[in-house]
Amino acid sequence: MASPDKNSQTDRRDGEESFRADGAGTAELVPTTGLEAMAARASELPVPASDRIEYGPVEDLTDDEAADEDRPETLREAVLREVKAFFAEIDDETAFAPTPSEAFIEDQFFDFSFLEGVEAVEHYWVNKPFAFVSILYDHEKREHQYHVSEPRLDDFEDFVRDDLTKILRNSLLYRDLDADGDREDVFDDEAREIITEHAATVEEGSLWKLFYFLLRDFIHFGRIDPVMRDPGIEDISCDGDDVPVYVFHSVYRDVPTNVVFDDGDLSSFTIRLAQRAGKQVTVSDPLVDASLPDGSRVQLTLGSDIATRGSNFTIRKFSDVPLSPVDLVRWNTFSVEQMAYFWLAIENNRSLIFAGGTGSGKTTSMNAVSFFVPGHAKVVSIEDTREITLPHDNWIQSVTRDTFTADGRGEVSMYALLQAALRQRPEYLLVGEIRTEERVALTFFHSIATGHTAYTTFHADSSEGVVHRMRNEPLGVPAQMLSDLDIISVQKQIHLDGDRTRRNIAVTEIAGVDDDGEVELRDVFKRNPENDAHERVGDSVVLDEIAAERGWTAADLQYELDVRADVLRYIAASGVDDYLTVSAMIRRFERDREGLLAHVYAETSLVSVDEGDEDDAAGDDLDDDEIEVSPETERLLADLFDIELDDGADGDGDADADAAADGWEVVGDDDADTVADDASDADDSEVVDSDDDATEFDDIVEAGPAPADDASDADEAVSDDDDREADDAR
Repeated sequence: MASPDKNSQTDRRDGEESFRADGAGTAELVPTTGLEAMAARASELPVPASDRIEYGPVEDLTDDEAADEDRPETLREAVLREVKAFFAEIDDETAFAPTPSEAFIEDQFFDFSFLEGVEAVEHYWVNKPFAFVSILYDHEKREHQYHVSEPRLDDFEDFVRDDLTKILRNSLLYRDLDADGDREDVFDDEAREIITEHAATVEEGSLWKLFYFLLRDFIHFGRIDPVMRDPGIEDISCDGDDVPVYVFHSVYRDVPTNVVFDDGDLSSFTIRLAQRAGKQVTVSDPLVDASLPDGSRVQLTLGSDIATRGSNFTIRKFSDVPLSPVDLVRWNTFSVEQMAYFWLAIENNRSLIFAGGTGSGKTTSMNAVSFFVPGHAKVVSIEDTREITLPHDNWIQSVTRDTFTADGRGEVSMYALLQAALRQRPEYLLVGEIRTEERVALTFFHSIATGHTAYTTFHADSSEGVVHRMRNEPLGVPAQMLSDLDIISVQKQIHLDGDRTRRNIAVTEIAGVDDDGEVELRDVFKRNPENDAHERVGDSVVLDEIAAERGWTAADLQYELDVRADVLRYIAASGVDDYLTVSAMIRRFERDREGLLAHVYAETSLVSVDEGDEDDAAGDDLDDDEIEVSPETERLLADLFDIELDDGADGDGDADADAAADGWEVVGDDDADTVADDASDADDSEVVDSDDDATEFDDIVEAGPAPADDASDADEAVSDDDDREADDAR
């Protein structure tokens, strides 16, 4: 599938947020805006534009409307048009079967009766032209539904399918598909031969439908394959026989589907899933935790003796494309100031724990802030199942392994991997999760005490809960060892506008151990539920320690936080959502800070002002046209840079004075509009300078430190003296 559409700019002040998910889908942080905005958010589903099904009204058309060539297409017409277009591009000489006729496609391909009595919200392909997904709303039940549409088979086609399934199973029984090459290619060759031999009299269109179902069932994920292909799905849950499969959708949350295991095939399907994961599930050992070939986590339960509704499974989808810190800022999971705080702390080797309940986004946040780990630092990660994905080359990714035998031989535990990791001399150590094993917890804190920077996730709903669980059985971590930890970040799933979303609710520092032997905690950031904003509520011991180590004054420390926040704002405003590009910008900050900052301030309509110029900023001789800004620009400035602009700015200088009070100067209406347009254009990763010359974002990322005498770009050059003056002013 093509990569998903890019983000659009968010506006976290009124709760309206954009959505982004990677192409494969995963359990990840997602924004929500409530039930009233769901219809609008359907257009922001993480689906490539080429897979969206655009259509007009689906109501019954009169004869005159049906004859009108200029009317919008119905869903049926739009779907069948794309099916015909797909087969029109097929080369009959090399294709699996001849192209089906248009009459066959019109009458025998899809069934659209599911649209009766429901409101269609969104439709998109997940496996064009054989499977598409529809989001429906049932007004009678007052709930959303998830409907999978696949080619319909008549009785004869069902009979041929069963017959071919038996023949193929016998033919492939002793074939090692993985050893013979690509599984799909091997199956394709075998299926072509068998279908040609045993279904020669079957109609061309039926051959295509039969081949789809055989490939789906033998090579892919059977009847849940369309759901597995949907990039908007995070979790898939089958609770038993004759029960609808439920999905956790990125926008519509928990919704039932039309996929049901109602033919007694659930147990055999559960066994096949275990085999796909390289495991065995039996009556004597009916519980299995495993990872599927694509990295998704699966929990399997076999039989009805321990599950009264029958076998069941739960799949948490995984993606190799992680979320970046900018994504979490866009969705208001964290504020830009919090991310700048994490950036500076991680860069200076402070350790932290991400705590929260199940599904609160702990691992996603830990993965995101790990982007701030210096580019060439050695990183070792340890997990039970593969979830962490880093944009680093100097990274050892370790995963635990279950035993091969009943006596425990062959097992590689997290404790064993953690011991081995300490011998690998990592600078940064990432542990997927500390659960209940005392040795893992003690070794983790021992690694911090011996000079390693370590991160992990932990189940607790508050910073105090982290301390209590760590100090008590079964973990039993001493208070003195716990005080070596620096930061605890707590996340929750919260209700916002009638829907659920994920938010950081507190960032707390461990200040030490008091005279009574209790761990002292100090809140630095907390979420204000009244306005859904993250507020600084206390001084930071961690930042004070970093400033003392680096010899910084209070102004120096604030400057370091500000420039990191400005870089993150710049990336967010540029509409960039590719995690490798975000990582490259962070690496550029390490290598060529002055060059990057010069470009950031030159490419935006806001420039930093010197301390001595602040008094004059509000009184500059700007005419009305120079200080007037569009509503979109005003919104962008207020959201990204926390600048309060007067709605009625009419040239009296109030807007300039407000901007100058925050250390920024508005330099022109045209430039500001340009930046606002760029930030709101999610598909155009360009930033426009003051001369309206387009600069490719990739060029900014790839650019190395510029030579001191390079004058090829005079408009963007910044002298060392000017840099130092700007730095001192900040």
